[in-house]
Amino acid sequence: MAKVNEIKFSDIYITPEKKAYIPDGRTQNGLAVLQAEDFDDFYGLIEQSWDGENPSYSVRYGNIFYRVERTVAMDGIQYCARKMPEKVPPVGVLGFPTELTRYLLSLSNMSGLILFSGPTGAGKTTSISSLLKEYLTIEGGFAYTIEDPTEMPLDGEYHSVEGGLGLCKQTQPPRGIWGEGLKSALRSKPRFIMVGEIRTPDTASEVLRAATSGHMVLSSIHANNITDAINSVVKYAASTSMSEELAYDLFSRGMLGVLHQTLVGVKVKRPLINYLFANPDSTKGDQVRGIIKTGNLNLATSIETQMTRLSRGMSMFPDI
Repeated sequence: MAKVNEIKFSDIYITPEKKAYIPDGRTQNGLAVLQAEDFDDFYGLIEQSWDGENPSYSVRYGNIFYRVERTVAMDGIQYCARKMPEKVPPVGVLGFPTELTRYLLSLSNMSGLILFSGPTGAGKTTSISSLLKEYLTIEGGFAYTIEDPTEMPLDGEYHSVEGGLGLCKQTQPPRGIWGEGLKSALRSKPRFIMVGEIRTPDTASEVLRAATSGHMVLSSIHANNITDAINSVVKYAASTSMSEELAYDLFSRGMLGVLHQTLVGVKVKRPLINYLFANPDSTKGDQVRGIIKTGNLNLATSIETQMTRLSRGMSMFPDI
């Protein structure tokens, strides 16, 4: 009898009538019905794993994590479960342009914010998780993740190419308060911090502070493009006691890169990436940092110039 883990799909939708649908694999958005005997025990697991409060949670079925979203529909409880990779994939197999992959890996010993933006289901979590795993393998050190729910299997020990060890501990925000989780992370003296998603004002403000205090911070946000991503973080942060002017200033000083990721294709999906980086040497003048600090985000020319230069094998920052 086939089990859910053996069936190829990204998301499974289970209705209140206990009928399951998965992408049909033939069209862009079409669905196909899954036979009840193929998912009955899986349904029982996700139903029993709910803690009675948080509608977003993770379950492990066999050796695979599923991120579950529980919602109340007109006729009862509906579930959407996203199948996560059994292992965190290397950055080199994500489908990024080779030059971009090489540049991202070159940032392993830097500090600042690397932010992935895009729509739901675009692979943002996979991207930041893959980067974190690579950085631990290159540099070693302590990594602290804050996720709700936990999605990728990152927790554990890593042997770095330098001969030292890396250690990753995955956590959830205490009582659902992301800002408190970040404050706790900073007290733990991590080299790397991964924040699964920026979706509250206190998260945004603490991410900006962490990115300007000597840490490498990896995070994601829902946004339509790079400019929207930057503005969204700033607007969130400015909803706290932080001024908008200070938020733009912190973003300009703490930014390493902002990437916008979508997926294209039907049977085989591949990432489509736009990106904008700041000069990692923050002591040198940098047009991108200057533009962001003003809050007038006319960044189209900078994005186009950087993407063109990198695709041609040229340095985005000629002075480094």
